[in-house]
Amino acid sequence: MVPSVVPSGAGSLTEAFYADPIRNYMIPVFSDRRTDWSSHPHATRDSLHEHDMWATEGLTHRYPTKVLAELLPTCPQYCGHCTRMDLVGNSTPVIEKLKFAGKPNDRIGDMIDYLKRTPSVRDVVVSGGDVANMPWPRLEAFLTSVLEVDNIRDIRLATKALIGLPQHWLQPEVVDGVGRVAAIARSRGVSLAIHTHANHANSVTPMVAAATRAMLDAGVRDVRNRGVLLNGVNADGDTLLDLCFRLLDGAQIMPYYFYMCDMIPFSEHWRVSVADAQKLQHHIMGYLPGFATPRIVCDVPFVGKRWVHQLADYDTERGISYWTKNYKTSIEASDSEALSRTYEYYDPIHTLPAAGRPGGRSTGASTRPRSRPPRWPRRLAVPPRCRPGRSPGRPSDFPDRWWSPRISGDSVTCKALQRLLLNRRSGYVTSERCAEILGPWLVRIVRLIVISSF
Repeated sequence: MVPSVVPSGAGSLTEAFYADPIRNYMIPVFSDRRTDWSSHPHATRDSLHEHDMWATEGLTHRYPTKVLAELLPTCPQYCGHCTRMDLVGNSTPVIEKLKFAGKPNDRIGDMIDYLKRTPSVRDVVVSGGDVANMPWPRLEAFLTSVLEVDNIRDIRLATKALIGLPQHWLQPEVVDGVGRVAAIARSRGVSLAIHTHANHANSVTPMVAAATRAMLDAGVRDVRNRGVLLNGVNADGDTLLDLCFRLLDGAQIMPYYFYMCDMIPFSEHWRVSVADAQKLQHHIMGYLPGFATPRIVCDVPFVGKRWVHQLADYDTERGISYWTKNYKTSIEASDSEALSRTYEYYDPIHTLPAAGRPGGRSTGASTRPRSRPPRWPRRLAVPPRCRPGRSPGRPSDFPDRWWSPRISGDSVTCKALQRLLLNRRSGYVTSERCAEILGPWLVRIVRLIVISSF
């Protein structure tokens, strides 16, 4: 993120720094956000509901043959568009994040036990957080345990650090350890790959190329890139192609996926519509080898990754795309309609025509019925995200207890008030709803003032 421009006066370097595409998502600032719709009304912190699909703590079983092992909740650097923002990093005075309850060794043991008793799982994505933050001896011990499970045929290490902190993967201890794990994998017919995360060509430096070469020489089968499509960073065809060629020719990293940015809070200035994503996919076709042409995918809640042209229907005026799926997730085992309904994904509101925006006058009602929300397993009395201590899946459904302050004696918890006001500013709560919630507080405060005056 070092500006390459020549200083041309006071403030010129500051302006260049703010305009830097990597700064845009690695050091986001408040002024980056849209002032009309900073968050989509359907945005949630765990937009893919990975926590709801935990088979054991930290092990998400979302696809029929693949699991995601979240070993730790930290990264060497934090992206503003992080899809696991509800787990990764520390809680703040405003946001209380999800935390692992079990001890690391117990959680890892539970994961290995689940893999052994679930022969349908053949693919393990090892992530977090970032595996680079895990001491190498512990990570190697986990990978060795996974390799002992007969049904496992693919292991992928997910690490942004190969791009952001390539020095980690150049350490002799790590290079030698990867070599040992890769040798075991080859002897057992298991594919070991690394997935990294670069969003702009400026991220692919000579040191990144050196770290990638070290991993390939150590025996890793492939190093692949899974980027995110972000406005202001790479959401145009030429920039995407520059990144792909830099990855492929400059670092021997295979362009693999570009995800559409997930519907997380305060991400509307990054997100693009499905229609724009389809145009970008069309733009990059034909310039790269077929095996190195990345797919642009939409990670649809309760569905999973889908190529942007796989949608079942698309209401471009209201910005709602409809998707189908061919398998059930772990929370839909007893849902007979899971494979017959459609699932909705929402374009950014600012990309919609005036008639499709809230308060706009539509030229005609959509003829497609709205899909029903997933039915939850009977063992859960309420949807998982509505369980005590967790915020539910949609801001409009937040129960009163989530917003209400804890009143102890005559004091009102300032933290809850701060949270309410912040979400009012972001558009999560209407003025009417805010007044409805604050009303009982004000009545109580007035009573306390009257009583204390006597």
